[in-house]
Amino acid sequence: MSAIEIIAALLGLANVALVVRRSVWNYPFGIAMVSLYAVVFYEAQLYSDALLQIFFLVLNVYGWVSWRRVQQRDTVPVRWMGLRGNAVVIAVTAVLWFLWSSVMHRFTDAAAPYVDGAVACLSVAGQILMVRRFVENWIYWIVVNMLAIGLFWWRDLPVTSALYTVFLGLAFAGLFQWRRAAAVAA
Repeated sequence: MSAIEIIAALLGLANVALVVRRSVWNYPFGIAMVSLYAVVFYEAQLYSDALLQIFFLVLNVYGWVSWRRVQQRDTVPVRWMGLRGNAVVIAVTAVLWFLWSSVMHRFTDAAAPYVDGAVACLSVAGQILMVRRFVENWIYWIVVNMLAIGLFWWRDLPVTSALYTVFLGLAFAGLFQWRRAAAVAA
């Protein structure tokens, strides 16, 4: 456990709590968090997660701009993706997970290429869906958090493992709140 990990975890709590509330102000916290976690994950030899933070940095900047355009009062509207969209996202995510994890297994000394790859690919899907304001993003985050809790504990990142335990609870809260908001908007 390092000071960087602790600071990143605190920033992550603020970030996700603001996402649950559909606040555009989640993004500055997210940008700072992913910047620090890139270092933490690289040092833990979780290369998929380290590279993922760079992708998250780009998506956080994009999301901030995108959410500000549609912001209504203090929140953004949310919606459902639908069955066809869900099927496409699941299929693409599964293929990318297999390909990415295979590359990590073959060409790096990654500590857990397939679990780390699943966390990374599902996180990409969840983050894209979140930026696009689809309610289903929370289902991806629930799965990511369940996988990540054990992975990060195993790699001796107890603060991050605890953070993902809190994220799991926040993901359930986000799913509940975003479902309610989508129903009101419909």
